[in-house]
Amino acid sequence: MPSSPLGPTTVTVLGAGAMGSAITTPLVDAGHRVRLWGTHLDDHLIDAVRAGRPHPRTGCVLPESVQIFRHPELAAALAGAPVVVVAVSSVGVWDVASWAAPHLDRAAAVWLTSKGFAPDDQGLIQLLPQTVSRALARGGARDLPVVAVGGPCKANEVAARQPTAPLFALPEGAQAWAESASTAAYRVAHSADRDGVEICAALKNVYAIALGMADGLGEVGPQPWHDLKSAIFVQSLVELRCLLQAEGCDPWTALGLAGAGDLEVTGLSGRNKVFGSRLGRGQSVEQALDQMAALEQTVEGVPAVRLARTWIEQRQPALVGRLPLLEAIAAVVHDGAAIERVIAAALPATLVAA
Repeated sequence: MPSSPLGPTTVTVLGAGAMGSAITTPLVDAGHRVRLWGTHLDDHLIDAVRAGRPHPRTGCVLPESVQIFRHPELAAALAGAPVVVVAVSSVGVWDVASWAAPHLDRAAAVWLTSKGFAPDDQGLIQLLPQTVSRALARGGARDLPVVAVGGPCKANEVAARQPTAPLFALPEGAQAWAESASTAAYRVAHSADRDGVEICAALKNVYAIALGMADGLGEVGPQPWHDLKSAIFVQSLVELRCLLQAEGCDPWTALGLAGAGDLEVTGLSGRNKVFGSRLGRGQSVEQALDQMAALEQTVEGVPAVRLARTWIEQRQPALVGRLPLLEAIAAVVHDGAAIERVIAAALPATLVAA
């Protein structure tokens, strides 16, 4: 197996869900010693992989060399690990980073695959790398670089060693970390635009809900709604680019792997797209969420759109009213609006009089 430019090292992955388990495969292939730790919600997943069965969410067996740890074994899982990967849902990022903080004496970096927003103690909405840094500082850990992992990398495809194009983002040093994880299949690109990558990573889940609505509408009628889906895709990128520019990020990030690339794959499959398609088929928000929760499918875009709306009000009030698709998705998901609001927001505004 190839060695990374930083040398083979120990990597501990926190979170045994789909992406947490999946990323163990390229990390092993890149020559690292890999540990996988599960939260208290992951016991049944840990049972499956410890027994050598395929992971219930990816359908793939983990590499034999991966060491498996349960929730009470966090200190052992982190002991001496230079790289720690946080791979839990956005709502769990603060807790997991806080629990990990006292055990990071040998850590050189934290990699973050989680996507979304989180409020701080004063109710200000932050991107997740800032949340991780704040939790580590609160727990007494020294300042560590937090590498954002974005781009089109579906967990089942990562686990199956299919060609994947993730993106590692950090203001300085992203290339070295990207090269340390890259394999023939898991081909990691790099970027200095961490905030831009994180904004895209969080909001692509939101916009994928609207893409799913178009698919759902097509499933219940005689014709597909491909034109609408295309218009939604374009409007999503327009709004992402507008947000990045306002935040001082690189607007081209919206058109690269973190933006257009990740939005494309999320709109083809994934939980947010599936949730949107349920709405397009006529289910209520509550029905769709209940049925997906029964399948252990978390829809990250639902809390993300509410937090995104508040984040924009706090940081970019001049953009309120200028992101019609984002606002329409929030209205459908949280305010009881009909999906026709999304359709109207995605289509060009110009009307030709008869």
